[in-house]
Amino acid sequence: MNRLEQMVENAINDQFIEDEFDETKMSALETRLKRYMLKNQIQSKQIEKERQQISELISDISHQTKTPIANLMLYSDLLWEQKELSPYSRQLIEEITRQSEKFNFLVGSLIKTSRLENGIINVLPADNSIDQLIQDAMKQVEINAEKKKISILYDNTGDKCRFDYKWTLEAVYNILDNAVKYTKEGGSIKIWTEAYEMFYKIIIKDNGIGIEESEQSKIFSRFYRSRNVSDKEGVGIGLYLSREIIERQGGYIKVDSSLGIGAAFCVFLPK
Repeated sequence: MNRLEQMVENAINDQFIEDEFDETKMSALETRLKRYMLKNQIQSKQIEKERQQISELISDISHQTKTPIANLMLYSDLLWEQKELSPYSRQLIEEITRQSEKFNFLVGSLIKTSRLENGIINVLPADNSIDQLIQDAMKQVEINAEKKKISILYDNTGDKCRFDYKWTLEAVYNILDNAVKYTKEGGSIKIWTEAYEMFYKIIIKDNGIGIEESEQSKIFSRFYRSRNVSDKEGVGIGLYLSREIIERQGGYIKVDSSLGIGAAFCVFLPK
């Protein structure tokens, strides 16, 4: 047992040396462990090589799509400035603009997701303001909320917590954006926080269309879209990205909802 313990310890420290060459069971075990380590090293190198290739591919996609998308949106703006456009022409320009924005959002979301999944981007938690996080997320949905006359209520707390500000803002924004999207005109969204011993909880509650119980475990899957929201804009990647971001910081997300009543998303951030 002492010999076996030393073999495992050496393997953990990458200092394994096969020094028994006889017909004993221990020598056979040592040989198999050496073969396993070599195989594992080869697989690790292959995974790292594939990760590097994915990183280069993502960078290439990001670079290659950035200019065409920007040009599409620029040409749409220039077309809007043309005088004496027919109503039909304006309708077509509006659709081009909408589809360009949708394409831009989709490509951006896919690149963010791929970078997170492949470890190209790391989350770096630090002490940050909860109030600033929520206020910045509210600003990003302000225009869409005003269009639908949706009120968003939040009282500052002055609290702080440890989280990666940039990526956690992305996660909270995605949840809040969904709340605005699926809340009817004139509705309301309430945001509040609760502090626990090990976690800090952010609750985003709306009085929108709600989520069926059978779908609540599926909504965080990549590209999943409920049949109840097929008429709404979206690609089904926002909640997936939010969950990835929060879980990579040691937190988690829960949802409590009833169809036709609304939904409450709870984000738990470790202290």
